[in-house]
Amino acid sequence: MLLELAQWLSSDIRAFNVFGYITLRVVLAALTALAISFLIGPAMIRRLAAYKIGQAVRDDGPQTHLVKTGTPTMGGALILVSVAVTTLLWADLQNRYVWICLATTLGFGAIGWVDDWRKVVHRNPKGLSARAKFAWQSAIAIVAVAVLAWSAKLPAQTELLVPFFKTVAIPLGAIGFVILGFFVVVGTSNAVNLTDGLDGLAIMPTVMIAAALAVFAYVTGHAVFSKYLGFPFISGAGELAVFCAAIAGAGLAFLWFNAYPAEVFMGDVGALALGAALGMVAIVVRQEIVLFIMGGVFVVETLSVVIQVASFKLTGRRVFRMAPLHHHYELKGWKENQVVVRFWIITMMLVLFGLSTLKLR
Repeated sequence: MLLELAQWLSSDIRAFNVFGYITLRVVLAALTALAISFLIGPAMIRRLAAYKIGQAVRDDGPQTHLVKTGTPTMGGALILVSVAVTTLLWADLQNRYVWICLATTLGFGAIGWVDDWRKVVHRNPKGLSARAKFAWQSAIAIVAVAVLAWSAKLPAQTELLVPFFKTVAIPLGAIGFVILGFFVVVGTSNAVNLTDGLDGLAIMPTVMIAAALAVFAYVTGHAVFSKYLGFPFISGAGELAVFCAAIAGAGLAFLWFNAYPAEVFMGDVGALALGAALGMVAIVVRQEIVLFIMGGVFVVETLSVVIQVASFKLTGRRVFRMAPLHHHYELKGWKENQVVVRFWIITMMLVLFGLSTLKLR
């Protein structure tokens, strides 16, 4: 919206041409998302508290969590509002990648909203059934990825790139691309949701990964940089750097309210949406494997749940004291802040390792 206005004004005032640079709009998007979240965050938290939209806490987990009962949840709506408004303001609205990623994010957010609303407002502990939730996630993911496959103009846009190798790419074809994309989007969405169990635990890794994906998006959408670094050039992908910057800015602002002791929780409305957003951006810029590396904390958290459930069903024994993994470490004696900060540090190292694949190819 503001980009179109700047382009119109630039015909008379050349200074407005500066807004055509993605790098500037990335910075402005992050600052705008921060500002929006800081401005409306307190009011939204008060409204959630007034409507008694509070978190229910399991009594079979760490006893220190019982004091969190009643803390406002569904705060992820704050992130979605900030990301949506910021993207509409600073991104190129003629870009199909922006609309596909934004629509997928909001679609998964809507699924999370319904689930949270049923749990918190209607006092239905099951919320949206697992089958219904998975069905809606699958439908949105398949449609979004199928649109990407249908609009792909070059074979490189549907190949699986292997990090650290310039010439190694696995051709997937349209069907293989859709199948891979489905698992990436749905898997990442649920992985972030499983990780969101401690104050600030999920949001900071999301911010770091979004910032790293912004770099990959910019490189992939830049003809010169992509050729120099050995990446396929995908015209228009650079605009997703603005979208990622909006996620990073909104996420940092949300952390202000979500840091220990949290004033508000993200809820499924935020966790499902942010995971889907990361997955979709990774698919567009062809960095699914790098996303797997950078999101190692999300991956391990998810595997801990799978291993725990499989072990208990097959042997009747639990591998971990409690799953997801962050609860296991709490029950071993780690303080909540220790778990959170250590997982942040691990994510930071993994993100830096992922960024190293830009050059080490």
